[in-house]
Amino acid sequence: MILSCSHISKAFGTDVILDDVSFHIEDYEKAAIVGINGAGKSTLLKVIVGELAADQGEAVLSRGKTLGYLAQHQDLTSHRTVHEELLEVKRPLIDMEERIRTLELDMKHAQGQELEQMLETYTRLNHQFELENGYSYQSEIVGVLKGLGFSEEDFGREISTLSGGQKTRVSLGKLLLSRPDIILLDEPTNHLDMESITWLETYLMNYKGAVIIVAHDRYFLDRVVTKVIELDRGKAMVFQGNYSAYSQKKAQVREAQMKAYLNQQQEIRHQEEVIAKLKSFNREKSIKRAESREKMLAKIDVLEKPSEVNDEMNLKLEPDITSGGDVLTVRGLAKSFGDNHLFSHVDIDIKRGERVAVIGSNGTGKTTLLKIINEMLPADAGEITLGTRVHIGYYDQDHQVLHMEKTLFDELQDTYPTLNNTRIRNVLAAFLFTGDDVFKRVGDLSGGERGRVSLAKLMLSNANFLILDEPTNHLDITSKEILEHALNQYTGTVLYVSHDRYFINQTATRILELSGQTFLNYIGNYDYYLEKRELINSLFVSGGQEASADRRGTGRGGPVSGQNGTKSFDGRSVSASASAGQTDGKQDWRTRKEEQAKLRKKQNDLKKAEDEIAALEDRLACLDQELMKQEVASDVGKLMEIHKEQESVKERLEQLYEVWETLAEEV
Repeated sequence: MILSCSHISKAFGTDVILDDVSFHIEDYEKAAIVGINGAGKSTLLKVIVGELAADQGEAVLSRGKTLGYLAQHQDLTSHRTVHEELLEVKRPLIDMEERIRTLELDMKHAQGQELEQMLETYTRLNHQFELENGYSYQSEIVGVLKGLGFSEEDFGREISTLSGGQKTRVSLGKLLLSRPDIILLDEPTNHLDMESITWLETYLMNYKGAVIIVAHDRYFLDRVVTKVIELDRGKAMVFQGNYSAYSQKKAQVREAQMKAYLNQQQEIRHQEEVIAKLKSFNREKSIKRAESREKMLAKIDVLEKPSEVNDEMNLKLEPDITSGGDVLTVRGLAKSFGDNHLFSHVDIDIKRGERVAVIGSNGTGKTTLLKIINEMLPADAGEITLGTRVHIGYYDQDHQVLHMEKTLFDELQDTYPTLNNTRIRNVLAAFLFTGDDVFKRVGDLSGGERGRVSLAKLMLSNANFLILDEPTNHLDITSKEILEHALNQYTGTVLYVSHDRYFINQTATRILELSGQTFLNYIGNYDYYLEKRELINSLFVSGGQEASADRRGTGRGGPVSGQNGTKSFDGRSVSASASAGQTDGKQDWRTRKEEQAKLRKKQNDLKKAEDEIAALEDRLACLDQELMKQEVASDVGKLMEIHKEQESVKERLEQLYEVWETLAEEV
């Protein structure tokens, strides 16, 4: 066990945040702390690291263990560059390396006892340098920076010129490179794109230490954690497994708790009825028996009613009228900002009832696409046609459709003047704004609260085509699940941008990936997209001219001929040059043969990597034996030669280990 949290309680005034919270973390364990906004997750992390003092209880770290902590908000100030800032984490290794190089020079001129002492120090330092992965710290730094989304051009930027999100990524990189025995991360994925989140998942899964994560990214938690600690109204409950396992077990626990609560309430009502009946007899014996029952009833430990999954927010989306079958048609769409060419020659067709997710790296133009469709930005070229009876409802991640100077009540009343006061108050109450909350200014709200106001406006719009830009930002997990349920029950059409892979997986029927200034179309959810992406990319890359062939993304399966800009795939997709008359059976056979050929090549590459690793490890063992020989120990030139070969062998081994790990995973 590396961390023990025992009976931790914390209150701010009369507001009890943590109430007798206890759990422990084992060595190398990966755990998540979950709960609604305000449940005390960040407070608990601050208590563990000592930033806040607990009112009761304590958090104890095992003796000799180190702890690292990444808070949600970073105020990093430095005149160093991004690369220099991360390099400072390896300062002890850098100093050790400089001392080793100095000893190598000094040993050339030393003799006798002095040389023996230098050799002893040199051997000890080299061994320590090797144990601490000193030969690859430079590549490790570059790998972490690139994994967190920094380009090589960013390496030379000064910290002071970075945005808040970029500073947080630098702080995360420093923390990962410092390799503490236990890492505490508070919302580490907030400022990462999908590729960086995927990299971080892999890094943490393979991390040789324990990790505690606070995050609302359920897909991330599913892949990384093996234990979930839930905070609910100050209490903690521990579940083994990832987030999906927790969600299932929590539902079972909640069902059992609700059943016990209802059974107890029924028994209490029954006893009260019996007591009332006995008293109504108005006889000494019956009154005494009633009093006896009252005493027993008073001793009952009354169960608290369990909170329902969906009792926090009431969201129901329903279109006012049904649109035509063709909801959106895009032809030849293009957009650039100066020299920044986002996309061109884009064709998209969206049919009634589809839920289409737009994904892609940051800055590729996803939000721009939505704004063009919603007429908030002009296109450089192309046409956008809405179908018959299409009524758009728009959700903006920056909430530009909200008026910061208005109160919540006025925001809804001015948008929907036909609604009476009672209806407006009821809708706001459904989104957790009650009493005087309705008279707060929109500009004074938090990001999550503004998101709830935008969702309230969306619900009242009765639109049949919802366009949503990052709708889950600032929502806690419970609210995300409510939104997922509402969208899955919605009978209209949805087009949305999101980085929330779990949300996409639960709601999308089709995915448009914005990559290389064009859209790739996948008929399915996020898991299907992951399954097919590598296959599709390899097919189009190997296809030469095929990769640039023109296709149109539609709601139908298979490649569809059309204008340039959107490529479409489903489970039957193969090379774009396949003739129109080719049967599904031939396509499937061709796909299987290509997959089998790729698999055989990877298996051969894996065997070659294993053989080379075995040979190099044998060579390293031989070199270690050479160093132990008396005649070698006194020969500085021979020592230098052996150490140089050792470094070369170890560097190659590091490369091969990475190659083998990648191939083994793929095979």
